[in-house]
Amino acid sequence: MKTFGKEYGFSTRGNGSVIDITGHLRDTVRESGVLAGQLSVIVPGSTAAITTLEYEAGLARDLPEFLEGIIPSNVAYRHDAAWGDGNGFSHLRSALIGPSMTIPVSGGQLVLGTWQQVVFLEFDNRPRDRKIHVNVIGE
Repeated sequence: MKTFGKEYGFSTRGNGSVIDITGHLRDTVRESGVLAGQLSVIVPGSTAAITTLEYEAGLARDLPEFLEGIIPSNVAYRHDAAWGDGNGFSHLRSALIGPSMTIPVSGGQLVLGTWQQVVFLEFDNRPRDRKIHVNVIGE
C-alpha cells in the first residue's frame, strides 16, 4: 500500500471566492503513482470548505448567493460577540458544507462525473492565504 501527500497554497479575495482545485488533485494522483485507492483533501481552518460542483461562472456566483440566503452575513451571531471579528456566518457556512472530502481513485484517475469539479470555498470576511492538504492512499 502506497501513501503520498502534498500541500498546495493560494490566496483568496475573501468571502465568495470559489476556486477550482481539481487540477491540483489530479496532479497529486498522477505524482503518487496510485492506480486504485482514494484521495482525501482537507482545508485546515473553520471558515472555508471543500465540495464539488460544475465549475462555471453562473454556479460560481449562484453558490455564494444561495449561502447568503440561508446563512446571511449581516446577522449578529453569538460568535461575533465572543471574538469581535464579524465572521460568525463564515463558521456556520463551513460547518454546513464541511472542510474535507474523499474521492475514489480508479485506473490512476479521480472518479468524478463529466461536469464535476472539486472546489475550495472561502467564507471568511477578509482575504486569506490558504493551504489544502491532499493525501492519496492505495496501490
